Formats: sequence, structure tokens, C-alpha cells
Amino acid sequence: MDKKKLLILGGGILGAILLFTLGFLLFQQGRNGDPARRGNTLRLAREYIEQGEYQRAMDLLDRLLIDNPDDEEARALRDDAIEGKRLAEMRRADGSALTAQDIARLLEEFRANRGTLSLADVERILAAQGGALRGAPGSAQKGQEDRQAEEDASDAEARALAESEAARKKAEAEELARASAAVQEQMREVNEIISRGRAAIGRNDLRGAGELFRDALSKIPKGESRFEAQKLADISDAWYEGFSRNGNTAPGNEAAQNAVQSAQESIRKDPSLALAQYTLGRINRDRGNWPNAVSAFKEASRLDPNNYLYSYELGRGQFRMSQFIEARSSFEAAVKLNPQFEPAWYNLGGTYGALRRTNDALNAYQKAVAIKPGYAAAWREIGRIYLAREDYARAVENYTKALQYNPRDISSLRDMGYAQGQLGRNQAAEASFTQALALDPQDPQTNDNMALVKIALQSYKEAVAYAEKAAAGGNNERYTYTLGLARERAGDIEGAIAAYKASADKNPRYVRPRINLGLLYLNKGSPTEALSYLMEAYRVEPESFEVNNNLGNVYARIENWREAIERYETALAVQPGNITARMNLARAYVGAQNLPRAKDAYLEVVRLAPNNDDALFELGKTCAGMGDAESARRYLAALLEKSPSYSGKAEAQKILASL
Repeated sequence: MDKKKLLILGGGILGAILLFTLGFLLFQQGRNGDPARRGNTLRLAREYIEQGEYQRAMDLLDRLLIDNPDDEEARALRDDAIEGKRLAEMRRADGSALTAQDIARLLEEFRANRGTLSLADVERILAAQGGALRGAPGSAQKGQEDRQAEEDASDAEARALAESEAARKKAEAEELARASAAVQEQMREVNEIISRGRAAIGRNDLRGAGELFRDALSKIPKGESRFEAQKLADISDAWYEGFSRNGNTAPGNEAAQNAVQSAQESIRKDPSLALAQYTLGRINRDRGNWPNAVSAFKEASRLDPNNYLYSYELGRGQFRMSQFIEARSSFEAAVKLNPQFEPAWYNLGGTYGALRRTNDALNAYQKAVAIKPGYAAAWREIGRIYLAREDYARAVENYTKALQYNPRDISSLRDMGYAQGQLGRNQAAEASFTQALALDPQDPQTNDNMALVKIALQSYKEAVAYAEKAAAGGNNERYTYTLGLARERAGDIEGAIAAYKASADKNPRYVRPRINLGLLYLNKGSPTEALSYLMEAYRVEPESFEVNNNLGNVYARIENWREAIERYETALAVQPGNITARMNLARAYVGAQNLPRAKDAYLEVVRLAPNNDDALFELGKTCAGMGDAESARRYLAALLEKSPSYSGKAEAQKILASL
């Protein structure tokens, strides 16, 4: 079966300090006239671009271009870095930042056309390619994951709010303690009326709550401006609960407006109170106004730096605005203030992940599950880290934990199915994908994955059915390629050709369908068509082993031995130990009548694969053709002694008899 991997979120991390040091040393070793220096600089710039370090790449390339403005390769790479940086700052229509994998795909399109991509281009390309990555959550699934994470965190946040309420009560008590007996009595009455207003909001009696709050404010003792500011903040907090209950409805919007007005009035009377800022932050957060939310949470955190909930909410807002370094600082502050607040550890893990600090991310997620063993979302993220590291056994262990606490988590089911497939546990993978499809039968990616597993299990008709559903549900060249693969394995060659052509049409840079079309047309006896598709693949990936080996096969079929030899040699430069390609090269040398080189190639196969009887047989034939009777007898006799039932025994005996 073709080893076809589901692409996933994640990627390797190279040390930024090491790369910076290497870049510095490169520039100390000479000017642009040094070819080695130039080559190293270009290679380093490519690494930076692959890692998303676009500014560093631009700095390197600018120095090369100052020395040599006509260096087209450096100029093209610099354009890639500029476009990559621009794309990294571009936001998707749904408000989420483009991932590094999204940008890598978009840069391919940019390189092909050398034109700046608009937001419309971005959406078109990502839609045509079925999202950022196979295996990465789509927008709907990402929303589901976000909701699950919120549910996982809800208990801890309820505890945090209870602690916040206790702090508010403590402030009330302190305010009462400093007042005279008469003023204390008035304050207690105000607090009691506000408590009744909160209870009314709990019953969703917003009108009654408003009347009670107005009554409470009218009874504030004269001259108690700080107490009044505190009560306005309390009322604002209560109105926020009314907004939370009703959402974006007329009553909910009215409650939000009242909350904002009360908070702003509280701030005017006493700017030192954090609670009013916190309420403004929550309202803006819930309405998706992240800049205003971050501004309010930042002020709340400044006014009360010991409140971990304020730091936590600030970090969440900063993360949503892709301010990952700032978010990391906020979440680190939250866990320092309260090491037992597991949602902050979870969000810190996600922030470390965005900063490509995967070891730190893993540690943060593990802290979260140590505090709350049932934290399903954190177990899933641990699984994803191991999946990205290709540690499939550990990935399965952690996805199993996630599913123990949330059996309906489609993401964990899909990712675990992939990991099980990589471990060769195809039946387990089939079971995982079956459960995922029971939750979302139309999901194109899961149907595509199931088709691949069915191919591995040699259930080709079932594979075709799943692949057809995937291809119909997602305009994605990879799904259409899988359909071609399933049809080919099911014996529907014409159907496979149609699917491979459709896949190739969807993406001019997708090599896999072109390779398979080349093979199918070669097997059909149409080398001209085979050559056409393989050359398309070659123009995209000129150093691909598969492309060059199959091109060699086509050239060998039409007896263009010079080209065949060149393609096989290129393939072997990529995979020197590949026995099939080395046998192909030896046979091409025979076809070209270059028997000494053929002999050397067969000898190398025998050295690499001593049990390859065909190589030993061909080596004997080649020696006989060269007139080296002694060597021919030695190799053929060794073959017959080692493998007396060899399929070419009669021909070997005939050659021996003629020597």
C-alpha cells in the first residue's frame, strides 16, 4: 500500500539561539564573493522561512543583496520572506490567525505566480485545498474543540469566581468597618438591596433588578464616594450575569448596556477599582471585541496584580489577538499566583505551542492533567504533541485518556485512528474512524482516512465508497487522489485515471496523481502519455526518487537508454540503497550495451542484497556477454547451488553449458 500520511498540526523546533549564532558567523567569514558563504546564507534563510522567522530571513538576504543586487536567487527568497511575513499578519475572515502550515501552502502559490496574495486569494486557496492540513481541525471542528476546552475549564473558573466573590465580600466588610455605626447601617441596607437585585437577575427578572439597583444607589450615604464606586462595580458585575444569561437578545443587550454604564460610572468615581475594568473586559470578550477586552483586562490586572483570574483572562485575550509572547507572560503570572488553576496551565500550553516551545507546552499540559485528571482537552493536546513527534504509541495512550473522559471527541478519535494506522494497527484504526463517522458521517477528512485504512485492509470496494464520500464532501486534491487509489486497487483502472486526472487538475503542483497516471499509462502501453504526466511531476519535484525512477522506466520502455540511465542515477542519489532502482540502472546499462558498468551495478546489488537471486543471475549473464567465462561460471554456479529451484534455472544451465 502507498504510505500516505495524514498531515497534522505540529512541526519540529530548531534552536533560535543556535541559528542566530550561525547566521552571525556566516557574515564574519567573508563577502558575497565567497560561494560557500553565499550558499550557507541562502540555506539558513530558507530554514528561517520554513520556521516562520521571516524577519531574520529578510535580514540575511538584504545583506546578500547589498553586496550583489543582481543575485536573483536571493531576491526570490527575500520576496518569499516578505510575503510570508505579510501572510503571518493576515487574519482569516473568521478572526483566527493563519497557521504556519497555511502559510507554507500559500507561499507555494505565491512562488508559482510571484504575485502578492489578497485575502480573497487566501480564502480561495485554502478552500480549494480542504483547509490548512489533513488532520488539522477545520473551523467547525476547532469551534467544537474550543467549546470542549471551555467545558473542561468551567469548574475551575466557577471556583475562581467564587473566590472573587469572597474577595468582594471582604472589601465590603473592610468598608463597613471604617464607617460610623449610622453609616454602617445604611451600607448594610444598600448591600442587602443589591443582593436582592442579584437574586432577581438569577430569576431573569431584569426589570425588577433594575428597580432594586436604582433604589440601592439612591440610599448610598453622602460623602461615601469609594463605597459608591464599589457598589456600582458590584451592580455592573450583576448586570453582566444578566447579559450572560440572555446573550445577544434584546434583554441581554439591555443588560450589557447597563453593565457598561455602571462600570464606567464606577471608574469615574474611583479609577483604582479593578472589578469594573474586569466586567468591561468580559463584556467585550463575549462580544468578540478583543482589543477592548485586552485593554480592560490589562488595566484590571494592573490595578490588582494578585488576582490570577485577571491575568488569566488577559492571557486569553492576548492569545486570540495572536500576541503570543504577551499571552505567555500573562498565563505564567496566573499559574504563579495560583498553581492549582488548571485552565491557566492548559492555555499556557497552547501559548507555548504557538511559540513552538513544544517541550514547555507538554509540561504545561501535564501540569493541567495532574491537577484535573479528567481534563479531556489537555490529554488530547498531549496526544497531538506526541503525534507530531511521530511517537505514535504515546500518542495513542494520551488520546485514549482524552476519550475516556470525552468519548465524543471527534478530533481525538480521528488523530488516534491515524496514529494506530502508523503503528500497523489497522483494525484499531478502523474502529476509531468508525466511531468518528458515527458522530459526523459526512466529514470528508474522516471518510478519506477510513478509505486509506480500508485500502490497507484490502477492503477495496468499501474503500471506494468512503473515498467517494470524501471527494464529494471536500474540494480537495488529496481526497480525489485517494479515490483514484481506491479505484485502482479495486481494479477500476479507467475510474482511477479519471480520479487522478481530477486530482491533478485541482492542484498543478500536486505530484502524487501525476506519478500514478504515469504508471497506469505505462502499464497500458502508452509511454507517450506516461511521459507527459511524469514530466509534469518532474518540473515540480526534480529530485524526487519516485518521479526519477518512473521516468527511467518510461525511457527504458522506449529504449532511450541515455535518459533512462540519467534518471535512475538521479533516483539513486536520493536513495542509494534502493535495490529496485539499482537493478533498473543495471538493466539500462545492458540495454545501452555498456556491460562493464552493468556488471558494476549488479555487483553493487549483490553486495547490498546477497539473497537477490535475480541480481546474481543477471550478473552471470552480463559476464558471459562480456566474454568473462570464468566469472560467469562462478556466479551462475553459486546461484544454482544456493537456489536450486530458481525460476531461471533452465536458462542459467544453458548459459553454463555454452561457456
